[in-house]
Amino acid sequence: MTALAVALSLAAGLAGGMQVAVMGRFGERVGSFEAFAFAAVLTALVGSVVLVVARQSWSGYAAAIRQPLWLWTGSLMGALIVLTITFAGARLGTTGTVALLITGNLAMAIAIDRFGLFGLHRIPLHTQRIVGIALLAAGAALALKK
Repeated sequence: MTALAVALSLAAGLAGGMQVAVMGRFGERVGSFEAFAFAAVLTALVGSVVLVVARQSWSGYAAAIRQPLWLWTGSLMGALIVLTITFAGARLGTTGTVALLITGNLAMAIAIDRFGLFGLHRIPLHTQRIVGIALLAAGAALALKK
């Protein structure tokens, strides 16, 4: 399962870069909010099909609804990401947008690990992590230069 997780993570990284470029163009053609709304509906449809095929049931929706509301913020963050890439991709370019997203992702990941947020285990903050984020932030800033 670890190999599958690695493969899926790499594939999602490739898809994420492509998503920024495509959604940026889509937003230019139909409007950022319109492209975002369409993507959300299409994602919901695909998710429903995957759920029914994998579980042979819609019961996963009921299980999700019974969870604490704070767990739903993951979906809201996903919506923010898609809306942002739709808006920013065409304005900052794919590289600039992805560089900033990765910088933000790693900065939040460090905070989550360091403080054990969301009930996760605490992982100490080492100098290497701090330097890595600083270098990534510098790279993101350089990627924004035209």
